[in-house]
Amino acid sequence: MTNDTDAAQPALEIVEFTDPLCPWAWGSEPVFRRLRAALTGDTRVRWRRAYCILFDHDDDPAPDPAAETAWYARYVEDISAHTHAPRALRLSRVAASSWPASLVAKAAEAQGEQVADRVLRRLRETVFVLGEPADTPESALAAVSGVPGLDVHRLATDAASAGVLESVRADRAEARSPVEDVLSLRADGSPHPGAAKETPDGQLRYALPTLLLRTATGHRAVPGWRPYEAYVSAVVELSPALLPAPTALAPADALARYRTLTEPERTALTDGGAWPPAGAVRVDTGNGPLWLHPEEAAAHPAVAPAPSSSP
Repeated sequence: MTNDTDAAQPALEIVEFTDPLCPWAWGSEPVFRRLRAALTGDTRVRWRRAYCILFDHDDDPAPDPAAETAWYARYVEDISAHTHAPRALRLSRVAASSWPASLVAKAAEAQGEQVADRVLRRLRETVFVLGEPADTPESALAAVSGVPGLDVHRLATDAASAGVLESVRADRAEARSPVEDVLSLRADGSPHPGAAKETPDGQLRYALPTLLLRTATGHRAVPGWRPYEAYVSAVVELSPALLPAPTALAPADALARYRTLTEPERTALTDGGAWPPAGAVRVDTGNGPLWLHPEEAAAHPAVAPAPSSSP
């Protein structure tokens, strides 16, 4: 699987419309990790993320922040009942903005796919494990300090650059031009069917998450909360030769690869061997544990204070 910096035109492009602080996107991580792994190494596929800015700068402030936080915590709890994804034992506040985390996630892409994946994962965990959303430049950079292979000084410079800002602005605009397929979707048994959402300024944007799969001859949109098989069907319909080949890893190998695993990810990504692997660190949440590789635990803010991000 190639990334968005590759020059060759892929046979299949997968655009993941997402936000680092979206609870449905967090709950979809087991399926997306499985699909990405099944397509990894196939140079005919390009997967890129478009950051949609769920919490925007111009959103009206809540008249009662404490009441809003309590409401949003219940909302996340309801979603986690469907996805079985971890949720924070206590949410400190509703995120003020998605821009800082999105800029950091986008900037990390310049340091390679694996680093970018791990940076985005840390940003998601700030709100859904720690209950402290990374909604300022300082907190976003502090959250990802210690990610293996990450040059945090370069990241800080890139995240503050005009180029990265323009890239995220383009993502936001792209998310607000949804394909017709998602404009009106009927309830189909999914708790989150994924119909396009109206924004406060009257535009429409993709519901999060949505995968848009495109080839030279057509596209398929797979919005909302979906099983793995729905994404595989979309791939095969567009490109029959690209049948994803899922691989199940031994527990220790999966934890070494992904660094942190939820219980749904353990089920989706491992071969069912003995769990937990030696040295794995358990972090309890409001909806099951998050498991950390011991090297990850040494720098993860859920276990150890994050190193300073200042140059």
